[in-house]
Amino acid sequence: MASHHSARPHDHARALAQRVRAMREARGWSRERLSKEAGIAVGTLARLESEGAIQPGFFTVGAVAEALEVSLDELFQETKIVPGLWSAGYEGRDIDSFVSSLLDNRIDVVADVRLTPISRKKGFSKTRLGQALAEAGIEYTHLRGLGNPKDNRAPFWEGRLDVGRARFRGVLRSEEAQTDLERLAEHARQSRVAVLCFEKDESRCHR
Repeated sequence: MASHHSARPHDHARALAQRVRAMREARGWSRERLSKEAGIAVGTLARLESEGAIQPGFFTVGAVAEALEVSLDELFQETKIVPGLWSAGYEGRDIDSFVSSLLDNRIDVVADVRLTPISRKKGFSKTRLGQALAEAGIEYTHLRGLGNPKDNRAPFWEGRLDVGRARFRGVLRSEEAQTDLERLAEHARQSRVAVLCFEKDESRCHR
């Protein structure tokens, strides 16, 4: 994945989407309010804020800038994005709401730390998940070396965290885990990374 300073059209669209959303939220406006003020359809604004690869029309952007009472230069000024790591569990979520929450938090990369990236929940197995994230402009990577062995999951579910963490520290000493840890750190140095597993409550998960 390219850095935030890439000149690709998709990156410009993402920066614009983030800027519009940040300005709208700073004013306490809903999408419906901004759409009304700009004289555009709610669906048009939703697409503009979705960070997808399709760039909005010039007149649409101009109308949004006028409604927000800013110049086009101010609107296209890239919002500073702070890189780092975030925790993400998909328990109780559907794929659409999950991806939407990632976009709301300006996540660039999803690092899947499930040992086996297969799920009974529709949309969360590796291939389908990767496709859904790609459509939203989010990179997907599977870090198998950071997965938790099946026989070490019960301690986390049962609250025996010291036991689970001690075992997992041993897992992290493997060559594969060290390689994947470095990959994760490299992503986090330049992007906003969501570390993905199943459990909603991260205290019940190895992540």
